[in-house]
Amino acid sequence: MSALWIDTHAHLDASEFATDEVAAWRAQARERGVARCVIPAVARANWDTVRQLAHRLDDAYALGIHPMCVPAADDADLDALDEALHAHRDDPRLVAVGEIGLDFFLPELTGPEMRERQTRFYRAQLRLARRHGLPVILHVRRSADALLKGLRELPVDGGIGHAFNGSLEQARAFVERGFALGFGGASTFDTARQIRRLASELPLDALVLETDAPDIPPQWLYATAAERAAGRPQGVNHPRELPRIGAVIAGLRGMVADELARATSDNARRVLPRLTALA
Repeated sequence: MSALWIDTHAHLDASEFATDEVAAWRAQARERGVARCVIPAVARANWDTVRQLAHRLDDAYALGIHPMCVPAADDADLDALDEALHAHRDDPRLVAVGEIGLDFFLPELTGPEMRERQTRFYRAQLRLARRHGLPVILHVRRSADALLKGLRELPVDGGIGHAFNGSLEQARAFVERGFALGFGGASTFDTARQIRRLASELPLDALVLETDAPDIPPQWLYATAAERAAGRPQGVNHPRELPRIGAVIAGLRGMVADELARATSDNARRVLPRLTALA
């Protein structure tokens, strides 16, 4: 039997996945060997949705406030997150606090006031992860050093650096703090030299796989600007693409796909320990 995969980051509550069809789509991924998905929340409004979806689909979930959702959030949401983490503390499908972090890429998030606000929410959620004994799933976009600074001051029980695209030195710093780094569709592009270098050179126990569905489509689903202008729609990423993405990364590392599936699934269970009980 082929090894099974874990998709450590799939937004299955996104509008691209129609509610009445998501179970069938998830079944397609399971038929291709994707045994488990982790569904991260992004804002208070979808906490119940991701929790219910994880139970419905036999998957796992995380609760948090995404940095892109920080402008619309307030301190009451942090209090509500504390309450939700406490209320569901015995739910084995609750595996992390996430998706949290910092985004210093989007122009509307890079001004001094918004940087400070993002940092305050990030640090508050690190404190909640510490309080509730959970790892974190981090959004890392042009923010690796600032995230590491927070982790040095408020260490947590490890977790995942989602869609990692930092330097090799930064990658090692996350790994030293008990993190694995998420690689997905971006690794399938020949032009993504830094990501492909990291995916091929980092120690195997530093990697987990993810799709970020419906975002970050692999090369075979991606439509260029010219193609979109000509009428081709942008491809929607999906957990069923994970084995093919994994095969590309396995090729970069000179290993067979089943070996990568076993290793990255073991890594996911190590950094998100509650996944082990769901195996």
